[in-house]
Amino acid sequence: MVVLWGVEDAVLRELSRAQVRARVLVRVAITMGFVAVVYVGTGVLDDALDRFTDGHDGITDHQTEVMFRILQITLYIGALIVILGFWNLDLSGLLIGAGFAGIVLGMAARQTLGSVIAGLVLMFSRPFEIGDWVQVGDKQGIVTDITIVNTRLQTFDGEYVMLPNDVVGSSEIVNRSRKGRLRVHVSVGVDYETDVEHAMDVAKNAVSDLDDVLSVPRPQVVLSSFGDSAIVMDVRVWIDKPSSRRHWRAQTAVIQSVKTAFDDAGIKIPFPQREIAGRAETGGFRVHDPGTDGETDD
Repeated sequence: MVVLWGVEDAVLRELSRAQVRARVLVRVAITMGFVAVVYVGTGVLDDALDRFTDGHDGITDHQTEVMFRILQITLYIGALIVILGFWNLDLSGLLIGAGFAGIVLGMAARQTLGSVIAGLVLMFSRPFEIGDWVQVGDKQGIVTDITIVNTRLQTFDGEYVMLPNDVVGSSEIVNRSRKGRLRVHVSVGVDYETDVEHAMDVAKNAVSDLDDVLSVPRPQVVLSSFGDSAIVMDVRVWIDKPSSRRHWRAQTAVIQSVKTAFDDAGIKIPFPQREIAGRAETGGFRVHDPGTDGETDD
């Protein structure tokens, strides 16, 4: 009938179009199913990662979130590549374009990318936690937030300082809270004529019973140097749960206690002084007598 009516070519074209539509519909269905599987897989991955990190106290919630986001992005990129390949798209041009775009973006956002990479390193190396008292370069304060790009500190003057993570990663970091205790140093000088052993005992006894310092480890007093006007002693005490407030309270208490004890014991804390001597070959010093001014020989 089709041949007799002369519509054979039209029928064949329609059948071909129907086959193409069927293949497209099948691919769309498979793609949608694959996307659904990937979406469900991210949820399963999130649950598995939570169960893993719950058994490890050393991993914080923030680090868990960062790990999940990295895995999620990696999974999505892999799924996108699979879908494009399933539709028989030529990925060579796309990959070349992505490579050039990556180079351009890398040069334009070099510092930002450096901060992101440094942020990932900081989150996993964990040199400090939120709430720690740290010094980064010449900045110190309490860590209030750690993001993928920057670290935020609150200084003891009430200022908020935002430091790029690449700067933090390349600077010397001092964490005064990590070990839960901190040693406080107070320098004090005594006269060169003082019995230094007695002065050390007086200073040590003065700080041993202070409420603001720890009894264990015990306070120490050591000789540190010969000063211009005094023998310098270093009084060392420990505080727990280090903070700026505890540090200054302990330091103030040590200074007050040592000063009072030295006054009671008659130990002199000398003012800066300088000894001047004249060379014998030049006749030493000559004292000027104002009464001889203006006198002349007869």
